[in-house]
Amino acid sequence: MSSSVEPIATLEGHNDRVWCVTWDAKGKLLASCGGDKTIRIWAEEGDHWVCKSILTSAHTRTVRSVAFSPCGRYLASGSFDSTIIIWEKKEGEEEYEPLTTLEGHENEVKYVAWSPSGQYLASCSRDKSVWVWELDEDEDFQCSSILAAHSQDVKHVVWCPNEDILVSASYDNTIKFYSFDGDDWTVDQSLDTAHESTVWALAFNGTGSYLASCSADLTVKIWKKKASKGSAKWSNASTLSGYHTRPIYFIDWCPNTNYLATAGGDNSIRLFKGNDEDDKSDKIPNFQLIERLDEAHSQDVNCVKFNPKRPGLFASCSDDSTIKLWKVSEN
Repeated sequence: MSSSVEPIATLEGHNDRVWCVTWDAKGKLLASCGGDKTIRIWAEEGDHWVCKSILTSAHTRTVRSVAFSPCGRYLASGSFDSTIIIWEKKEGEEEYEPLTTLEGHENEVKYVAWSPSGQYLASCSRDKSVWVWELDEDEDFQCSSILAAHSQDVKHVVWCPNEDILVSASYDNTIKFYSFDGDDWTVDQSLDTAHESTVWALAFNGTGSYLASCSADLTVKIWKKKASKGSAKWSNASTLSGYHTRPIYFIDWCPNTNYLATAGGDNSIRLFKGNDEDDKSDKIPNFQLIERLDEAHSQDVNCVKFNPKRPGLFASCSDDSTIKLWKVSEN
């Protein structure tokens, strides 16, 4: 059986580079953000995807990242203005309004991510720190912990899909794992030689048993969790190289299939498919390149995200100011 990828829509409206795209948990809304300081919410109407709302006038600089909360009530945005804004959804509408502004980072916020439970929001910054914010019983957001484990700009944070394990990637070439020990968030493991250059992004598979990382060293690495005394430890299971000619800026793992997509500074997207080995198997995971989307965009591809409910549907965004939707078909 072979696979093919077809473009199904190009979404235009941003007038500067688009940094990030993300889906809500139901897979019905797509949010995008960029250098024009705006956030756009997109939804499908009939056979077309349309912009349902534009969130403006909240951030004063580039909006670098957006993330829907698991319940869909909140949308978090991180900006180069060093703030995070929590937006709240209007009842029965796709419209979001600013609820609160989270301040504390000393420099550009690079990424924001919600924990699976929705209790925590993680943010990372050029100030070399990772912050964990907690949503309390009064629905206020409080800083739970400031993690200063990295020595350089922190590019990305991601949560394990089935437990409150947080992972960060940095310009210092390392990957850090964190968990809550009952009193504070602490570093569980540090992969100090994870890559030979900047680690740009991370992605878990659907069960949380594997982690993928991508880097400016032009490689993708697959890490496997292995049980050990005290806590699980992660080790390199395989490396994918030779598929991009410039830094790999983003990676995403389809939650309901074994597709893995990468986005690069070479304007391209690569789609891989892994074998369906059981998570407990000791066999090295094997990924095959199934599609080369050369010139997927006319400039750098900054992000690629799979829809959580519609297998094979994914979105990408670029410095060319556009968002594209793609569909993987099994032939």
